[in-house]
Amino acid sequence: MGHFSISDLENISGIKAHTIRMWEQRYGILQPERTHTNIRTYCDDDLRRLLNVATLCGQGHRISKIAQLSEQELASAVISCCQDPHDFGRQIQALLAATLEMNEPQLCKVFDGAIRQLGFEDAIMHVAYPFLQRIGLLWQTGSINPAQEHLVTNIIRQKIVAGTDRLPPVLPSESRRWVLYLPEGELHELALLFMNYALRARGQHVLYLGQNLPAAELAAVCKVYNPHLVCTVMTAVPERAQVQSYIDELAVLCAGTTLVLYGPLMNSQSLTLPANAYHPKLMTDFLGFVDTLQDEQSA
Repeated sequence: MGHFSISDLENISGIKAHTIRMWEQRYGILQPERTHTNIRTYCDDDLRRLLNVATLCGQGHRISKIAQLSEQELASAVISCCQDPHDFGRQIQALLAATLEMNEPQLCKVFDGAIRQLGFEDAIMHVAYPFLQRIGLLWQTGSINPAQEHLVTNIIRQKIVAGTDRLPPVLPSESRRWVLYLPEGELHELALLFMNYALRARGQHVLYLGQNLPAAELAAVCKVYNPHLVCTVMTAVPERAQVQSYIDELAVLCAGTTLVLYGPLMNSQSLTLPANAYHPKLMTDFLGFVDTLQDEQSA
């Protein structure tokens, strides 16, 4: 696992490098090794401890007191302090520390507390999404392994599916009809699952087709279901050079519907959108678009 520079710790934890050095020198918070050129290197345990220490400092605890805590006392103090529903930073740091420890009960406890206190949608937008961005950074720096990333992804997936199941049913005749799917070979489902929740929570009817749908199937789906909108998320598929041709194909297959095209592949290049397509750059843009459609429907 990871060997981190002090700049890595700064980027992951949000604590400035000079503060980390001060905590290390004055209070012995971290115990870095040094290379033959005298450069500090930090291990996974250092990162976990720094995240926990940062969480408690954000709560107002004095660093001199925190430095005296054992690892168990430190973890217990972090668990007890993450109760403020609007302190997203502490909640995210607690989730990061729990991920590195593969502490599934603590991950669930923080998520459930945020959902209970903020409401489901705000908990996803303000806690889960920024947390997943941090997880991406940890993955880039090699500081989490696939098992840890899968643990986090599956917990969030379970929360979204459970939240969606609790919503009341909507008849296709009573609202706009949406088709949600991922392109063939695309498996990154969390954004699409949350879109499914958000649409159903707003009284929209969704035909959720999930992962790995061949584009050719959409023509038959549109003919039978007659959706108003077709939405997909492109994270890793199709190949970057094929995104434009894929969009052009969708415009033909789904003629007469509005295409909603979301995901990193849409943001990373200059694309020409057909007249019936909309590209929300952020999830907040997508939610605003849906709310606008609702207002138009109610008018």
